Amino acid sequence: MTTRKIGILVGSEWSWPPAFINEVHRRQENMSAEFVRLIGSRMAEPCMYDVIIDRISHEIPYYRTFLKTAVLSGTLVVNNPFWWSADDKFFGASLATHLAIPHPRTVALPSHSYADGIAEDSLRNLGYPIPWDMHIEYLGGFPLILKPVWGSGLKKVYKLHSREELWMVYDQTGTECMMLQEYIIWDKYVRCICIGQDHIMPIKYDVNAPWPHRYFRDDHYLTNEEEQHVRESAIKLNQALGYDMNAIEFAIKDGIPYAIDFMNPAPDFDVNSLTPYYFDWVVKAMADFTMSLARGERQQQQAFGWREMIKK
Repeated sequence: MTTRKIGILVGSEWSWPPAFINEVHRRQENMSAEFVRLIGSRMAEPCMYDVIIDRISHEIPYYRTFLKTAVLSGTLVVNNPFWWSADDKFFGASLATHLAIPHPRTVALPSHSYADGIAEDSLRNLGYPIPWDMHIEYLGGFPLILKPVWGSGLKKVYKLHSREELWMVYDQTGTECMMLQEYIIWDKYVRCICIGQDHIMPIKYDVNAPWPHRYFRDDHYLTNEEEQHVRESAIKLNQALGYDMNAIEFAIKDGIPYAIDFMNPAPDFDVNSLTPYYFDWVVKAMADFTMSLARGERQQQQAFGWREMIKK
């Protein structure tokens, strides 16, 4: 009997990869898990893995190139590299609106600067100056959040309290495409670890606590109704985006969960961040899901899920 193989592409994380590999082997189901080893890829080359878990291709372009070709040969990749390449946070804000999921009002901004060689004629579709007062009014006034359209963790996320502060920070964003967002003054905040689109673990999350100690176990943090809304919205977003591995953050105000950040296709799985309790859940949930994919018991979406979900 042929042994099914699960490969993992990882960066500097140290705790999750060996725990996952050990969990797969512990189950003794004629299945192996290992680090993917790459020395260069030939075009149309068959891939030896049934499933690959991608935790790092957003930082290593060659890995993304390899994964797209692996999909052609029939390998199932978590997450789909084509969808991951296409998504951005402003699209996500618009998608949430179409899905009737509460989301902070958001405005995408023209970049402050452009790369050398971009002629002025290439920018003639842009109006000038930016109508800051109009955008600020639409967003409900300060405080506001300024962050990149494409994800960068917390590195370039700014909470701003005045026009002067906004202009000062915006002037330093260079060629980055930024978006300005309404700030939700929340009562509760949770981060959901999502595996296989529908396995959702909502966790109390303190965005102001020192990194990495931001996850806290509190089984009674959310009311039953709040937890139901969070889970339903998380499942809907994952299905629309096609993400089988994700983290979704909700700011809850007056019992209403607002989807704040939900495009995290390679969420932090470190044991020091998740704490042992949630780390163990992630290891087992990912083993359950990817092993079922390797056995052919589950299928991945082959078309953008949001097309049917927002069809008028």
